[in-house]
Amino acid sequence: MFSTIENIVAKFSSWVWDWPLLVLLIGGGLFFLLYSRCTPFLYFAHALKVLSGKYDDDRAPGQLSHFQALSSAIAATVGMGNISGVAVAIVAGGPGAVFWMWISALIGMATKFYTCSLAVMYRSKDEKGNLLSGPMYVIVEGLGAHWKPLAILFALAGLVGTLPAFTANQLTQTLVDVLDWNDTAKWYIGIVLAAIASIVILGGIKRIGVVASKLVPFMVLLYFVTVVTILVLQIEVIPDMFSLILSDAFSGKAAAGGALGYLIKTGVKRAAFSNEAGIGTAPMMHGTAKTNEPIREGLVAMIGPAIDTLLVCTLTALAILSTGVWKTTSDNGISLTLEAFNSVLPYGIGDWVVMIMVLVFALSTLFSYSYYGTTCLGFLTKPKYGKYYNYIYILSIVVSAVVKIEFAINLIDSAFAMMAIPTVLSGLILAPKVNALAKEYFKSYKE
Repeated sequence: MFSTIENIVAKFSSWVWDWPLLVLLIGGGLFFLLYSRCTPFLYFAHALKVLSGKYDDDRAPGQLSHFQALSSAIAATVGMGNISGVAVAIVAGGPGAVFWMWISALIGMATKFYTCSLAVMYRSKDEKGNLLSGPMYVIVEGLGAHWKPLAILFALAGLVGTLPAFTANQLTQTLVDVLDWNDTAKWYIGIVLAAIASIVILGGIKRIGVVASKLVPFMVLLYFVTVVTILVLQIEVIPDMFSLILSDAFSGKAAAGGALGYLIKTGVKRAAFSNEAGIGTAPMMHGTAKTNEPIREGLVAMIGPAIDTLLVCTLTALAILSTGVWKTTSDNGISLTLEAFNSVLPYGIGDWVVMIMVLVFALSTLFSYSYYGTTCLGFLTKPKYGKYYNYIYILSIVVSAVVKIEFAINLIDSAFAMMAIPTVLSGLILAPKVNALAKEYFKSYKE
């Protein structure tokens, strides 16, 4: 029975992530980039100042500061997609897939600017006056009630897309690999993870924001130092790795069947999973920021793909490619990343370093993703009922710990695809509203 479900999900994932959706994501992102005339990129320094707290206003509506909103969004994106997802991309598409992840991230920065600006422009409130946001509210508030079926599609897909299938699965696999436990232990690991996650998740969005703002700087710094150490030890081959990525990006020789199209699709899918630009999850978090300036939060959101894909994913890719393990093993996902680290770092240090990083990355993702699901359920029912999603979410952590990695990937990919359609379409239709507001903001703001 379950194998039948696995096959159905795999076929649907392959079907939905074909050229029409890729054209929507990449084409939509290119439209945002050109329509904005790259203006948001010119204010990247300003975005960093906003992130530093210079423009924070505690009196502004919202639940999270700019830094907490970005940290929570990054906590959800800088996770297993960056450590394990990059390995999956290289195994499936070859080194060239990394190039298409870069392209997708650059375009995704423009997408994030528009979708997250809209998330602040069109916010709703629950019974207690807390702000609610996300593509479904953008659609209903910005496009009108007759567009509600599109909003419902996003929310329904979001109930699945925000499940911790991939994250819990790969964290469990890491612990099993490093500690040399058998597969039976996965059930117990899942139960423990669910218990830890529930402590933060049941505390609501503010607790998630506080915890994420503490974890994210630590986890990015730790990962950066560790991978740079590996790259320094392999410094003589790093230039060759960049050449390999660029040369393979347009040949597709290492991809399945040597198909360039498959390579591009693989890179875009893994980038979408990594930074979620155009998927619609980040707007739900950024929309809760304490601000009266939508453009300001859009600029902050734009930083996400730069950190997530251009920095962290690139570091992971170089670590895997420079060690050469991707050519000599049948491992995939986190197991491949572990092997790459262990091939360079002595005395089994790689195992423990990766385990610590995966634990921090995965827990931060588990904490943040739950909020997205509660927001989706709250939209479909009433905001006060959204909290009940947390119980489904916590239970799914246990189940996710024991499923196959292929099923976890296909399930999330399928849901993300269905979430992307309403997110990008609403962004394209409402883009003129963002441009008009951006013109006023960039004209009037003072450093």
